[in-house]
Amino acid sequence: MDYLDFYELNQEPFSNAPVSRFYYDSAQHSQALVRLMFSLNAMKGLAILVGDIGAGKTTLARRLLDALDEKEYEAALLVIIHRDITSDWLLRRIAIQLGVEAPDKDKLVLLSQLYRRLVEIYESGKKAVVLIDEAQMLDTRELMEEFRGLLNLEVPERKLLSFVFFGLPEIEDNLKQDPPLAQRVALRVRLQPFDLQSTEAYVRHRLRMAGSPRQIFDRGAMNLIHKASGGVPRLINTVCDNALLEGALSRSDTIDDELMRQVASNLGLPTDEPITDHDFRLHAGESHLPTIVPGAPVSPPPAGTPSSTAADLALDEIDRVLQSLGKL
Repeated sequence: MDYLDFYELNQEPFSNAPVSRFYYDSAQHSQALVRLMFSLNAMKGLAILVGDIGAGKTTLARRLLDALDEKEYEAALLVIIHRDITSDWLLRRIAIQLGVEAPDKDKLVLLSQLYRRLVEIYESGKKAVVLIDEAQMLDTRELMEEFRGLLNLEVPERKLLSFVFFGLPEIEDNLKQDPPLAQRVALRVRLQPFDLQSTEAYVRHRLRMAGSPRQIFDRGAMNLIHKASGGVPRLINTVCDNALLEGALSRSDTIDDELMRQVASNLGLPTDEPITDHDFRLHAGESHLPTIVPGAPVSPPPAGTPSSTAADLALDEIDRVLQSLGKL
């Protein structure tokens, strides 16, 4: 069954393909764009945006590219699809993206061509910008040194070229292979998973953009969407897309927590919060054990406690808690 007809939708609301009209401008995405735009406008040189898998880095890279006015920027987006690229290939690709015609095979000649092109862009009143997506794949010292060399291309007033790296947190380790380049990072932005409120707003936004005349997920389902996805946009899309299909198959006008729990289970995703320290204390009672912080001295037991070692106290407490939990 096609869930689009059942739920009166114009198109799939939760496709993981980058569709600009479905872009959700969360508070952190908006702030990230403002910071990156500041870096590019001021030609700071190198900025990096990192986030875990599925956090929305590629979407943000495309959004930033769209936001760069063609009258002010000569901008390009370069997507790295494998790790086996060479510095020569990288330099040639950047030159082509920025409009170097017939780039020479000799590296020194090519660098001269690129420099002249960057000066042309500068003299035209524009700023040269290259966005690098999946930048964690640039994992050799040779490549890092190449970027450092490109960032050294400048005129007395400013740098001639700025980069933004988008990728996984391991970008930081790659940069450390060339410490002088790591020191040139002018801006760092980190994308975090959505909280519950942002997850709900994201789901409602995408349904609205797909033409939904009503809210399809109830409150319980929304909570489980957040728990199952951990607030990661890509996983939110996957969970919701599967839920719409299952909801249509079961003729459910509204998707509730029961159906959502089944969907999450089918996908192998969690539906329960991990037991927190607060929950543990609710079940076991307040512990009289001292709080132990790694590297900090252990505080003495409360007055009146029989003399014993910290290990004995811990074992006694564990036995008491296990007995308490066994009675629940």
